[in-house]
Amino acid sequence: MKNLFLGFILCMAVLSCDSNAIYKSFTDFKDMKWYIKDVPSFTFEVTDETIDYDIFLLIRNASQYPYNNLYLTRYIYGPDAKLISNRLEQVILFDPKTGKPLGKGLGDIFDSKIISSRGFRFPKKGKYTIKLKQYMRQDPLPYIMSVGVSIEKPLPPKP
Repeated sequence: MKNLFLGFILCMAVLSCDSNAIYKSFTDFKDMKWYIKDVPSFTFEVTDETIDYDIFLLIRNASQYPYNNLYLTRYIYGPDAKLISNRLEQVILFDPKTGKPLGKGLGDIFDSKIISSRGFRFPKKGKYTIKLKQYMRQDPLPYIMSVGVSIEKPLPPKP
């Protein structure tokens, strides 16, 4: 349990260093179980519709997670609450051959930051909502501690 707590603190520190993020948030799951009925919702403001944004999925899992991947559906709703985008995402959490966790972490806790959409253009200014729904065959899905999103302005290309 002590390792879980220390890993959680370290992961929070690592993931909080995104200076280009306009929004970043997590939803934690009770007892590390993600039920199908639990659909985390993240609402954020877009003030500049003229630029492209990168949308990242943030997954925090324990090393005991029983699969190497996670399927989830990502929904984006516009300021008028109408669905403007949805897609099924496959997130690879562990190397399929070695079983080694792919995320950053310490002890038994790992954080993964996966690109969902690169260069996404929000059609107008306003409040948008992203919802995430797990799409696995197991309910509840064990050892998923939290999920989140990060909306970021793309970094300029490196010279």
